[in-house]
Amino acid sequence: MSVADQLRMDLTSTTLYRGELLPSEAELGARFGVSRITVRRALELLRNEGLVDSRQGLGWLVLQEPFKQVLGRFTTIEEQLEELGVTTRRCIVGSRTLRASGRLEEVLGGGELMEVTRINLADGQPFARVTVWVQAYLTRNFSLSDLEENSFYALLSRSGTLRLPLARAVQNIAATLISEEDAELLKVSPGSPGLLCERITFDRADHPILFSRYVFPGSRAIFEVELSPQVNSIAPTGLRLLE
Repeated sequence: MSVADQLRMDLTSTTLYRGELLPSEAELGARFGVSRITVRRALELLRNEGLVDSRQGLGWLVLQEPFKQVLGRFTTIEEQLEELGVTTRRCIVGSRTLRASGRLEEVLGGGELMEVTRINLADGQPFARVTVWVQAYLTRNFSLSDLEENSFYALLSRSGTLRLPLARAVQNIAATLISEEDAELLKVSPGSPGLLCERITFDRADHPILFSRYVFPGSRAIFEVELSPQVNSIAPTGLRLLE
């Protein structure tokens, strides 16, 4: 494991906190058994990812805490961040219509879909690449500015195009490596650790309405699960094992 990977693990495991000074480059070199030049290269890499920064006369300090999403709540991550006082923004990077096939057809059925890809920002920092697919007829009255200013949850609830309101979602989370394309959008290094989340959102009649795919840099996202004290149950709210 590289020096950058080990430091990134320290940051994501919250053993280091926002504003806290890192050990000196000499101390880090002694800890990892590498030269100061190697340590400097690792720190520069983490600075490019927005995790640390240098201050003249002080040294290197932690720049950012990971953003937290609580599983088990039927809401958007933007709403959760805004509750914590974080300013969120969506930037559309692409949209198109396509015929459903493969996994998309399996989830949403056949027909024409609208695909929207965006970058989600928190306090100006990109923290997720999001792609959403929905039946195209549901989006006919939505403009790109609508999609940047509002979540699909809000737009579909307000537009009156749904027969029944959105009611629940199923989300799967897996480890991944950030692709070159996503690395450029998220301003991290290609191949760095990430989280891949797939969410299917259903209406009250249990019809799938939205299929979403999120890529989070591993250093910028934490998913929190509240363990339920239910009798004869070890299953935490919002989490289940997949065979």
